[in-house]
Amino acid sequence: MRSSSRTRSRPRRAAVAQTALVLALLAVAAVVATVAVAGRQAGAAGTSAQAGAASSARGSDAPDPTGRRVYLRDCAWCHGVDGGGTNNGPTLKGVGPAAADFYLRTGRMPLDRPGERPVPSAPEYPSKTISALVAYVGSLGPGEPLPRLATGDAAKGRTLFLQNCAPCHSSSGTGMITTDGWLAPKLWSTRPEQVAEAMRIGPGPMPEFNRTDLDDKQLNDIVTYVGTLGSEQVIGGNGLDQFGPIAEMFVVLLVLLPVLLIVIRLLGKKAPK
Repeated sequence: MRSSSRTRSRPRRAAVAQTALVLALLAVAAVVATVAVAGRQAGAAGTSAQAGAASSARGSDAPDPTGRRVYLRDCAWCHGVDGGGTNNGPTLKGVGPAAADFYLRTGRMPLDRPGERPVPSAPEYPSKTISALVAYVGSLGPGEPLPRLATGDAAKGRTLFLQNCAPCHSSSGTGMITTDGWLAPKLWSTRPEQVAEAMRIGPGPMPEFNRTDLDDKQLNDIVTYVGTLGSEQVIGGNGLDQFGPIAEMFVVLLVLLPVLLIVIRLLGKKAPK
């Protein structure tokens, strides 16, 4: 009987051992899977943290030091180390990026001598340096920002141009000398940014058009229209540099008046005495 009982218990023990082995293998597999998942999650979290740190670092990058360096070298003599102005030049605090960009990109600044009248010329600095200077001047205090340009309505822009700009720049944008000797420049091929900036800041004797005078949409209408000036096709004859209807009428009178005088004289000679 004992021999038979031992024989029956052996398969049971073997089955229990096999079951225990299977459970142990499942437990090991579960532990390995848990560790793997945790590792992936930690890796993803680390990557996300690194990306966030990199993004934060990019967002907190210091401004380009070129602007301040060039300012202290070339501009502080007249405008002061802190931009507050001196006896030789006005303050730049509150001037804003638009004015700085306009004066630098049109070559009106820097001046060779204090008190010299700023006139358009080739820019003194490369575009990248100008951008750095503009950003630095903008950091000195709030002012007119760089314009946000968009395509406007040229037809509406023409009406606004004739009302606000033609008295100085002529109806065709060819420019003229103003009463105090300043030049209202020719506007053909002028960069749109410079047209918009000039209207907002009013350089020299030019009036400043704030957003009460002309909103941003009207400004873009004028800028779009100015971009068409000088592109009109002249069909026949001489375009007279497109000086405008008044100047062209004056030229026509100068040509026709002598002809009329000659005709009158000839008719007078042929008249019976």
